[in-house]
Amino acid sequence: MVKSYPQITVPSGVSFRVRELTKTYRMGEVEVRALQSVSLDLYDGEFVVILGPSGSGKSTLLNILGGLDSPTSGTIFFHTRDLTHASDAELTYFRRDCVGFIFQFYNLIPSLTARENVALVTEIARYAMRPEEALERVGLSNRLDHFPAQMSGGEQQRVAIARAIAKRPEVLLCDEPTGALDYKTGKLVLEALAQVNRELGTTTVVITHNAGIAAMADRVITMRSGEIVRIQQNDQKVSPDELEW
Repeated sequence: MVKSYPQITVPSGVSFRVRELTKTYRMGEVEVRALQSVSLDLYDGEFVVILGPSGSGKSTLLNILGGLDSPTSGTIFFHTRDLTHASDAELTYFRRDCVGFIFQFYNLIPSLTARENVALVTEIARYAMRPEEALERVGLSNRLDHFPAQMSGGEQQRVAIARAIAKRPEVLLCDEPTGALDYKTGKLVLEALAQVNRELGTTTVVITHNAGIAAMADRVITMRSGEIVRIQQNDQKVSPDELEW
């Protein structure tokens, strides 16, 4: 018997349509609800900051958006693609072709240069840019042949950004990308993200507990206890070099 699922119309210009998303984890006898009936739309080309303390559900939501995890209930569509009922293979293709990930820790391979770390992605992506172009976009043209140990934390994070954007993803998902960096270096990384969003039109989602970052976003989504408690539109965005925290 062929399964049938409810059809959802996703309007043009909407990257993600999320409806009544719930995620529950079971730890022995204890049930933890990480997300509770979350509904939202994310739009093509926008820069979104998701704010909230630890345990608010930010990372769980990001992982589901990126196809790294599946919801317990509810629906999630990427354009017309139903991620809720996608197979493991379909989610793998989605992650490979459509999504770039940036994490708090850079996950670079120590024995490879910046150029070689980025080339790991460009060799398997369908429409990849050259590693040199990706590194130039984040201001590292002069560090192509340096190893991670020869670079600062901010430079390593910018290599991670270059690696993520080199496959020309439609979506960039960033989990606390400045969490391990000092104030000055963090602003350089945020400027690199803003530039990618501006020049490539990549839908960008940054999750953070740092409310100071919110002013650079098109929209700010605030989460608490697995729920969205507020969505705010920024009429006037602030450039990263003007941020204070």
